[in-house]
Amino acid sequence: MNIENSKVSSGNTEDADLELSIVMPCLNESKTVGICIDKAVRFINEHGINGEVIIADNGSDDGSIDIAKSHNARVVHVKAKGYGSALKGAIKEARGKYIIMGDADDSYDFTALEPFLEKLREGFDLVMGNRFKGGIKPKAMPFLHRYLGNPVLTTVGRLFFKTPARDFNCGLRGFSKDVVERMQLRTTGMEFASEMVMKASLYDMKVAEVPTVLHPDGRGRPAHLRSWRDGWRHLRFMLMLSPRWLFFYPGLVLMTLGAVLGIAILPGTLRIGKVGLDIHTLAYAGAMVSIGFNAVLFAVLSNIYALQSGILPKEPKYIRFFKYVNLERGLATGASVLLVGIIGAIMSVVVWNYEGFGRMDNPAMTMRIVVPSVVAMSLGSEIILTSFFLSILGIEREPVVLRILDEQCTNIEN
Repeated sequence: MNIENSKVSSGNTEDADLELSIVMPCLNESKTVGICIDKAVRFINEHGINGEVIIADNGSDDGSIDIAKSHNARVVHVKAKGYGSALKGAIKEARGKYIIMGDADDSYDFTALEPFLEKLREGFDLVMGNRFKGGIKPKAMPFLHRYLGNPVLTTVGRLFFKTPARDFNCGLRGFSKDVVERMQLRTTGMEFASEMVMKASLYDMKVAEVPTVLHPDGRGRPAHLRSWRDGWRHLRFMLMLSPRWLFFYPGLVLMTLGAVLGIAILPGTLRIGKVGLDIHTLAYAGAMVSIGFNAVLFAVLSNIYALQSGILPKEPKYIRFFKYVNLERGLATGASVLLVGIIGAIMSVVVWNYEGFGRMDNPAMTMRIVVPSVVAMSLGSEIILTSFFLSILGIEREPVVLRILDEQCTNIEN
């Protein structure tokens, strides 16, 4: 990544005095990038703001960069492809205390950024635009985006992450530079916008919304956005960042349904109208319990990994988890459940012995012992194996790394 034509649009040129950086990702926006820069510069000058305009070039070859330079914008070249990559590169090089980002296709009015800056000055960490409150001009947003894509993704995001944002994918938003650095944003594509909102919620940051008008873009070519592909990437990332909704809740529901159904069948055939549920259904109920339990374990493991790797913020409950759920307790619990299953297996062999180890006259009775014992043996084994794996994940990495580095330095000195 390199920077060209460093110019501050207004005010003092000292980095420490810059209040605002207006950032625009750009990939072949020659028809509109100059217009957007001029509007941003006009906003900076009219309000007496010490600020700059940064164009995050992501490989333009249509003259967009020459236009950006001629309109007094800083140009940051980002080789890594993707909307998120371009923005992360520009944010890293931004010198303002606050950053407002928006597309360089003239769909947002950069002369109307005062509400964003006011909220940032009030102390909000993230200020989101809301196009549904501000107004969507005719032909500014495709039908599917307006009535399916955005509402679905916003609803899912609000449900999973309890965020107040009601327009998850609005491209015009403002934030403090130090705040976005704390978020440790990872994505490189269009889902970068969603990740920012989700991380703000996960880190308990202050989020505000301001009405924003969306205009038809002036690029005169198809948008870089691919509706179904990018929509799926957004949804996929939401699920990955929320192990509770991806694994825990579905697993808990499946496990509960299986347990209730199994317990209802254990005494004898369960009659529901003309339908009789017996040992075959009991086997499926046992599978439901096992699969659901696996999903719950995946939720635990995924959450611990995400916390360890910095994808999710560490919380006090993370420390308490390893304090109370340790290897020894896990092994004891798993061994107890496994023992129950073994006892059930022994009982089934005893019953079989009464039949002379041949064909059983009443297999339904034996299966009512076999299925629960198999499930218990499976769950007990999984608890034991998961306890060992959790113990490995609970090992602190930093002391080990420091010890290795110290040993290497000692060897070099010797």
